Amino acid sequence: MYCIQQIRKFIFLSLGIAFVLSSNGQTVSAYPTNWFVQMKTNKVQILFRTTIGDFSKATVQTNYRGIAIKGLHHFENPHYLSVDVEIAANTKLGNVNFVINSKGQAINKTWPLLPRRVGRGTAFAQGINAADLIYFLMPDRFSNGDPSNDRIVGLKDQALNRDSIFIRHGGDLKGVTNHLNYFEKLGVTTLWMTPVVENDMPDRTEHGYAATDNYAIEKRLGGEQAYLTLSDSLHKRGMKLIQDIVYNHFGRFHFLVQDAPAKDWVHQWPSFTQTHYREQAIFDPHHAKVDEEKMINGWFTTEMPDVNQENPFVEKYLTQNAIWSVETFGIDAFRVDTYKYCNLDMMNRLNQALIDEYPKIFTYGECWVDGVAAQAYFVRNNFNLPFKSNLHATSDFHLLFSGILPALNDQNTWAGGVMKLYSTLSEDYLYKVPQNNVIFLDNHDMTRIHSSLGESIPKTKMAYAWLMTCRGIPQMYYGSEVLMKGISNPDGWVRLDFPGGWAGDQKNAFTEQGMTDQEKDFLHYVQLLGTYRKTSSALTKGEMMQYLPEDGLYVYFRYDNAQTVLCVMNTDSKERKLNFEKYSERTNGFKGGKDIVSGMKMGNQFSIPAMTMQVIELTK
Repeated sequence: MYCIQQIRKFIFLSLGIAFVLSSNGQTVSAYPTNWFVQMKTNKVQILFRTTIGDFSKATVQTNYRGIAIKGLHHFENPHYLSVDVEIAANTKLGNVNFVINSKGQAINKTWPLLPRRVGRGTAFAQGINAADLIYFLMPDRFSNGDPSNDRIVGLKDQALNRDSIFIRHGGDLKGVTNHLNYFEKLGVTTLWMTPVVENDMPDRTEHGYAATDNYAIEKRLGGEQAYLTLSDSLHKRGMKLIQDIVYNHFGRFHFLVQDAPAKDWVHQWPSFTQTHYREQAIFDPHHAKVDEEKMINGWFTTEMPDVNQENPFVEKYLTQNAIWSVETFGIDAFRVDTYKYCNLDMMNRLNQALIDEYPKIFTYGECWVDGVAAQAYFVRNNFNLPFKSNLHATSDFHLLFSGILPALNDQNTWAGGVMKLYSTLSEDYLYKVPQNNVIFLDNHDMTRIHSSLGESIPKTKMAYAWLMTCRGIPQMYYGSEVLMKGISNPDGWVRLDFPGGWAGDQKNAFTEQGMTDQEKDFLHYVQLLGTYRKTSSALTKGEMMQYLPEDGLYVYFRYDNAQTVLCVMNTDSKERKLNFEKYSERTNGFKGGKDIVSGMKMGNQFSIPAMTMQVIELTK
């Protein structure tokens, strides 16, 4: 039996040798770079690549006990060869030697079989649920824990300038690991970061969404070892890790674009054709096929070629990479970028492959769409339609744009203002599990919440009180808890550095040095809400009941058999009175409550000031 230290050493060494190995003067890479013993997914398709050889008529063999070669595939590009292998249940870990016979030359390629992560003693693939609180950050803009990796020789982008909103700033995974205590003080249970895989592009590499190697962790973030350290550190604290993954497109300098196995690995057009971004072309019963094709197969930009997910080899590559990522780095859940632009049938199969291997795994997609019905189409829903998605949940964009933002910014009318929030939530009947949706106030693509609310602290406090108490899985965006501002025109202004993440920063949110009294107060407010939520059964596991808003007063309850929490949002310009009798369906048997922020005891009648939200745990 391998001890943990031996396993870690084996993993690091295997990651190091699996990318490139030379034999007889020829360099060969394998994707996936390795696999694991005792996996349910024991039929693996290995893509071998050489940059100087010719695999057009190559054959492959191995004498490794338990490894059976089931198929061999050649491509129009002679640099590639695909081999289907089946790994028997009793196969032992070790280095599998494949002999590739090409034009009279025998090339030896080592392919490691590693022990499963389950032997390392930490939980993983746990999924997420409404008991979690997600903290979302951009590693390059959060904290620089290791300045030595700010620039890496050989990578195309050598820019480094914190004064530019579009250039790398030097944040990394060690910087994130250094500040796990900060997350815990916020009540955070789960970390989500923008993609951490290699982005060897000429510029705009700070965001991570243009992968150039799905099996390599970005060296400027610290590489594989830093990612493993972060994952292990989170799990040892009982926290979780979400990986941001992109199936829809590659970066233009991805080797599968620059040196593709075949032309049909990315969608080809006579000339550059961009998606029109309108998801209606997918489900509209009257849609034209050309509109659907352009929506799904059109490119995002010239720098992000659209992956052809209809190609079975591409599907296998993406699916195996997702499973490999979970097993290698201990991923608990996936956030899928640009989900609505993917081939949805392929995504159903990929999602199911993950679930078959990891029954608790959770996947939610970025579905920035128009309307609750459109949003529900892409996830597990109650529609009786030919297409049925198996995606667990979505990022709830519609609840943000047609719910909380108009509730706090717009005038209260018959159908406007806070009524929009009530109405949007009333359409939860379309989802199978609405509490799985990830709710949020801002992210890296949109104006920060404090700026969206006109830099009104009372409104921003209301927004966070709602975020921590509404149904769903709440997600915070880094720095907004200390009133960071920014308008997303362009997006770099909402991706500024977290204060205190770099040596010499005059303002430090980790220590509160140099922060204003308002910033400190707001941070403490969010910490209080987050830590209360973490231990509240009603907020993390309970049901929700909402009442029709009246004169800008919106009341809803979160409750279970052990606890009832009253949430009162006054969006009016005047003070409003509240009486328990009006809400007897939920308040019956309760005499009052305790305001969780102020600690003040409340009776069964009280007034709530204008533009204020109170969260009250009821008492009998």
